[in-house]
Order: sequence, then structure tokens, then C-alpha cells
Amino acid sequence: MAPSAVGKSDGTGKKRKASTAPKQVESILPVASDGEDYDFEAGELDGALSDGEGISQDEDEVDSGLDGDEDDEDDLSDDGASFSDQESDGLGSEEIPSEEDSDADGGLTLRSKKDPSSGTVPPTSTKASLQGPEQDERSTPDSPRFTTTTSANGGVRRIYPDIVPVYDSDDSDAPPRTLRNTIGNIPLSFYDNYPHIGYDINGHRVQRPAKGEALDALLDSIDLPKGWTGLTDPETGKPLELSQQEMEVLKGIMGDEAIGEDGVPFDMYPPTVEYFTSKTETMPLSAAPEPKRRFVPSKHEAKRVMKIVRAIRAGHIQPYKPPEERADQEEDENTTIARYDVWADEVPRPDHPMNVPAPKLPPPGYEQSYNPPPEYLPSKAERKAYEDADESDREQEYLPTKHDALRKVPGYEKFVKERFERSLDLYLAPRVRRSKLNIDPESLLPKLPSPEELRPFPTTCATLFRGHEGRVRSLSIDPAGIWLASGGDDGTVRVWEILTGRQIWSVRLDREAPVSAVRWRPGRDAVILAAAAAESVYLMVPPVGDPEIETASIETLDAGWGYAANNPTSATTTADGVKKAPPGAWTRPSTNLLESSVLVKVTVRSNVKVISWHRRGDYFATTSPAGQSQAVAIHTLSKHLTQLPFRRVRGGAAQAAHFHPSRPILFVATEHSIRSYDLVAQQLLKIIQPGAKLISGFDIHSGGDNLIVGSNDRRLLWHDLELSTRPYKTLRYHNKAIRAVRYHPGGLPLFADASDDGTVQVFHGKVVNDMMENATIVPLKVLKGHKITAQLGVLDLDWHPREPWCVSAGADGTCRLWT
Repeated sequence: MAPSAVGKSDGTGKKRKASTAPKQVESILPVASDGEDYDFEAGELDGALSDGEGISQDEDEVDSGLDGDEDDEDDLSDDGASFSDQESDGLGSEEIPSEEDSDADGGLTLRSKKDPSSGTVPPTSTKASLQGPEQDERSTPDSPRFTTTTSANGGVRRIYPDIVPVYDSDDSDAPPRTLRNTIGNIPLSFYDNYPHIGYDINGHRVQRPAKGEALDALLDSIDLPKGWTGLTDPETGKPLELSQQEMEVLKGIMGDEAIGEDGVPFDMYPPTVEYFTSKTETMPLSAAPEPKRRFVPSKHEAKRVMKIVRAIRAGHIQPYKPPEERADQEEDENTTIARYDVWADEVPRPDHPMNVPAPKLPPPGYEQSYNPPPEYLPSKAERKAYEDADESDREQEYLPTKHDALRKVPGYEKFVKERFERSLDLYLAPRVRRSKLNIDPESLLPKLPSPEELRPFPTTCATLFRGHEGRVRSLSIDPAGIWLASGGDDGTVRVWEILTGRQIWSVRLDREAPVSAVRWRPGRDAVILAAAAAESVYLMVPPVGDPEIETASIETLDAGWGYAANNPTSATTTADGVKKAPPGAWTRPSTNLLESSVLVKVTVRSNVKVISWHRRGDYFATTSPAGQSQAVAIHTLSKHLTQLPFRRVRGGAAQAAHFHPSRPILFVATEHSIRSYDLVAQQLLKIIQPGAKLISGFDIHSGGDNLIVGSNDRRLLWHDLELSTRPYKTLRYHNKAIRAVRYHPGGLPLFADASDDGTVQVFHGKVVNDMMENATIVPLKVLKGHKITAQLGVLDLDWHPREPWCVSAGADGTCRLWT
């Protein structure tokens, strides 16, 4: 390996490194006076020259330490980009003398010509300076070490021969590009703290390439003039500048683009515009499962194929023949096939389906007369409009024209065309009469009664209830039809007078959790209201009834205290004798709630969403979707007892639970199905499958044989339990999810649903006891009035027990009475 040209110490503690770019020699090399040659001392050139690389410009740039000096590392990091460029320019030059040249000249070789890499010319006053290529050749005892040629700019260019390594040199058969760094197997991580990454074959440092921000900063600092190409015009010797159009033409030629007549390149192969998409749609048109016939060979197609095969074998289907052979075959057939005129001997025959008389032309009218009356002759405006109109838009083939005599009538110009069309009509005329079936499409639809015939039903908003702060999540009308209870996000329960909209009573159950459900106890012997907030169910007696009814209501709630103490068998224990925690804790609420007529608090293990009372009023069921196995709980009012009927709820999270109107059956709705259980026999009766993505709620008809289901996929499903477990009717009248559905409890054939689109849809649903007649479902009215707030519309609704009125609760914080 050639030794690296590293400077020696100058006595100041710093070392000099080899400069990498040719600079002016006058700043370092002293010039002798009187033309005498100057003798260099032993240490004056150390650090000033770098193996023939050039001479530094000033002393500050030459002074630098070796690789391990920390001061030099800072300098290198500041000027790393320029140093790398100079090093690469010096290494890439073809005028660097070889190692033998340096040894022969005593370690000193200076350029005499202009250095193309720096653009500077060294002075010629020193002895070591070369006066020209001829003197450079004579200074060596051997043959010339280089050849001189003319460069592109007209100057002298030296081409040195390649270095021939000896046997002991660091040579390899690998490509020269891989031998630039000669550190061998030493990891590059050893050079992480240095600005270089190794040494080349000549002992020079291989600088670390500029990366990231340094390279971007260098590129941003270069301001190229407009039209700069980096080329030189051979005629003028100046930088070659091209116009924008010429640049676009060159860019198009380099990109294999065609050049138009105007000199602008264009793409001969533009991308194909697909008029029909090639992407397969992921959503099917129908959610029904694939039928079996799509996976087995079609018998119908097999029959059609065999029919074609038999036709080919019988000769009815002929293979393709060229037009010449086909014409010859037709000529041969015309000589043998006899043709007949069907109406050649037309005689009157009786009317019969198989008798097709020849079509007759209509008799001529006044328009076809050669001397029509004046009223049939067109005016100038009508004639001009006729001539300007298209032939297909004209009502007549010609205009009536008046002639004095028949001999003056010219020949009809469209005679041949009309005869040809007439022949086509005769040729293509049907041979058998076929009677058309004129069926009115409206007659195929079932006849539904008019909505006017199905009155009464709610149509207008009669009362508006305002007072809640935030959404109104639930509401309920008492069995007497006088009071309306509502609960909302503000944690309060309010009781209103239905007819006037006046608030009678209110209580705040929780300051953080909203009131998710409110339900009145059925029956008129007591006025008890149940409300759910978070994990608690509150039983209260609002002071809105008679004092006697209010006293009876308080006695009904207090009758269950002490039942668990008097009946220890009701408390369950484990196999080890440890008493289990009850599924529901019956306690007294706080003092403030007791003063507000809230008497009982039932606490379960998860948030309650739905409350449903039994028809007798002694039981009510709560549904907690996040409760898993304890999602459905049945509470006994007279015993203050809570029971969990299910060890595990199948089919997903429970959404709602309701009692059958007349039988001991409990319906539990999960996310995708509804299951009915016999509470006496404690067994599963039926699994109803609405086919909905997520059931939001359901209600049971007063007869007990029909139910309606609302889903978040905007569908209202009617189920006939005696007919099938699948939906009898599917109604799609909403644009967003359905939140609540209700049957009219008083026996009127009405039901309604509430949706997030802010509307309430009222339907007529007539159910009869006749097994031969299905239920009649007719949409009646769309009730609009609630505002959509945070993408939520109507959250709950309830019917009046006797009148055709309904009340809706909206996310806008209001309740509306529709009559």
C-alpha cells in the first residue's frame, strides 16, 4: 500500500494534513530572487504537498491534525461537504502521478498546466515546477509517464497509464469500485467518531458521504440559472442554454415520447380508460345464502346443449361457409325449392283464428286528392315547418297539393320506397292471430284500505314538554292515562300532566349517571314508578294521586322489608357453607331521596337499560347488556327479592326482556335473536330469528301471538309466532336506526316506531283470530317535529292506554304528545 501523505508536527502541538485541492503556490513556497533556484529544507514540504495532489492556499487551511485530534474533528464536521468534494475531485482526476513518478522526482511533482479541477495555474519560478510537457518528459530517465491530448475546451490533457501492482501489493480480482476502501474486515462502526470511513489504495482518506440534511442543504445552496444544462456550446465556448420548449423536447426524447407537429411531446400510449370497472364488489345484492343449484351442474343447460347437438347431427345447424360457397348453395336451392304466394288466390272466408287475410291499405282521404278542399292545403308557415322538421318527426309522408287537372299530377317520388316497405310488412306478417292480455298492473297489487278509512290515529303535535337538560332517554304513561313520567341525561325524573304539559313533580336520582328507563307499575290500586340510573333501580311514589292511593302505594313498597330475615332459606350458600352475595341489594335510599318520596333502592351488578313490569304488578324484570350471565334479573316487589333466571345468556349480550301479556312466558332479546322461556317448566320454548344485525328493542301484542322488532339496520320486523320463527313482514321506512317500537296497549290496531332520523312512523296493524286471514299492515302517518342532535333523533315512545295518542322522547330535550 502506498504511504499516505500526512504532515509532520510543526512544533505547536498540531499536525498538518495533506490538502486535497490545487491552490496557488505563492502563499507557501518562497521564491528566490535573482532567478536562483531555491533549496527546500527537509521539513518544509511536509504537510504542504499530498502525493502530487496540489498545494494548499494558506497556512490556516494546511494546519490540521491527524485523525485522532478532537479539534480537527470539529473542523472536519463544519467543512465536511466541501472537503469531501475536494477529495473526490482529486481522486477522480486523471492527472495524479503514480507512486513511481513521485519516487523518481524525489516525492515532488507539480503541474505546469492549468488544473482542470481548480482552475488555478501554479507559478513557474520554482525549480521543481514543470515548464511544459516536453520538459516533464525529459525529467524522467525512463520513457514518458503520460501522453498529452487536447481536451474538449482546447487545452492540454495528460493521460497517465494504469498502475501495475507487483506481487506483494494489495491487489484483488474484484472490480475497482469495491477496492476504493481498503480497511479489510474492520467494521465500519470503528469510524463512527471520524469524518472518514477508511483509506483507498493510495492511502488517502475515504470521506463519509453526505446524507440527509447535509445533502439537502448543499443542493438548496446551489442556485442554477434558468435553462442551465451543464454543457458547453462547441461553437462559442460558452455554457449552452436551451429554451423551455427545447428542454421539453429533450425530456420527451429521453422518455421515449413522440414529438408532435408543434414540438410538444405527447404520450402515444395513454392509460386505458375503463368504462366498466374490473373491481369485484364486496357487498352482495342479497344477504341470502347461495343456493345449491349454483354448485351443481344445471340440467336445463344440459338439455339445451343436447338440443343443439341433435340439431347439428340432423343438419339443421350448418357450419360456417364463405360467402362464395353460400351463394352457390343458395342458387342450387332456388332451383329446387318452390315458393308460393299465400294471398295469390285470396277469397273471402269466415272469420277464424287460422285465417289471416291479406292486409289492406286504408282508403284515400282528402289529403291524397289532387284537388283537395282549401282547408286541407297547408299555409306557408306550416309548409316551412314541415320542410325544416326531420323525416322521422313528420306526421305525414307528404303535403297535400292542389292541381287543376289529373294529367298535371307528377309522379310520386316515394313510390318505390313505400312499395318496398309494404312488401316487408307482408313478408313479416304473422301467420296466426294472438290475442294480447291487457292487464292493469295496479290490479295485481293487493287492495289496501285508504288511511282515511282507518282513523283514528295520531297526526298532529298537541303538547310540548320542556324542562330536561340534555336528552330525554325514556318516558312512560301511567295506567290511568293522566300523568307522564320522563327521565333524561340530567339524572332527574319528572312527572307531567299530559293534557296541559305542566310539570307536577321532579326528583334528581343521580348527578352523574343518566336515567335510562322509567316505567309505571300496572294497575290502579297503587301509583308506583320505577326508574333506573346506573346500577340502581329506584321505586318511588310521586305525590300526584289521592291520599288513599298514595298510602296504599307506600304500604305495597314497605311490605317486603324483613322477608329475608324471616326466611333464611332464601339466602343461597356455597358448598363450603359460605353465604353468597345476593344478586340484588334492597335498601333505603339517602335522606334527601326519602323526603322526595323515593322509598326503595335496588342495586344490581351492572348498569340497567330496560325495565319491564309483569301484568300483575308484583314482578318486574331488568336488563343489563353488560351483565353477561347476570344480564337479566327478575325482582319480586312483595318479598324484596332478586333472582337470576339464567346461568348464561346465549346469543350475545341481552338487549331487552318482556313478560307475555297472559301466559308465564319470558321473552329475552339478544343481539341477533329472541328466545322465549316457560317460567313454570323452566325450559326454552322457541327461538325467534328476525335476521337483524343488532336488535334495539321489541314489543309483544296484547293478544300474545304477534310481536314487532326494531333493529339498528333500519328495519321494522313483524313476527307471527304461530306462523313461523322468521319475519312475516319487513318494513323499511327509516333512513337511520330504529330506537323503540310499541303496540297500542288498549286494543286499538295501531303500532309505531321511533328512529334516529327524527321521525315517528305510525302503522295500522289489524290482528284477527281467524287462522285463514293474515295480519293487515298499512302505513298511516309520519310524525315529524324532533330535531336531530348529535346524530340522535327520537329515543323512546309510548301509547296512551285508551286514546289513539302517543308520546315521543327526543334527543333535543323535549317530549311531544301526538293526537
